Amino acid sequence: MNAPSPATEHDLTFLLVVDETPELTVALRYTCRRAKRTGSRIALLYVLEPPELQTWSGISDLMRDEARQKAEETMSQWADQVVSQTGQRPILHIREGDRRDELLKLLATDPAISVLVLGASTGPEGPGPLISALTGKYAAQLRVPLVIVPGNLTDKEIDAIT
Repeated sequence: MNAPSPATEHDLTFLLVVDETPELTVALRYTCRRAKRTGSRIALLYVLEPPELQTWSGISDLMRDEARQKAEETMSQWADQVVSQTGQRPILHIREGDRRDELLKLLATDPAISVLVLGASTGPEGPGPLISALTGKYAAQLRVPLVIVPGNLTDKEIDAIT
């Protein structure tokens, strides 16, 4: 019986969490450069915050639909960036719920994901709630390496390290 062959770098899928933070652009450039250099794939995750409970279900449904449309537009724009930088379409994941919980669920259920990339905020409030959680009490739930990209890197600095 043959043992399964070890994964090669070409089997890698980098997962990048999409949000509205300025550091996303830096993390995306880093991820695209690494993926292109290694012949790897990129997956994007966008997590919709569930609408607050409304008295009228129709209002809640409308809010959910509008949020979904915004998520799809946002993902399309970032997917276009990935294509322009790598020449490949990314895998797109849109989920609804708590960002940390949905990210951990995706990592637990998608064995193709090999590396998680997050951009770190450079503000005084810290690197961001997701990074704080994943480097703190939720670190043991990660099954893949976590790459934290400082949000203040320049394109030249990213190019030098990728």
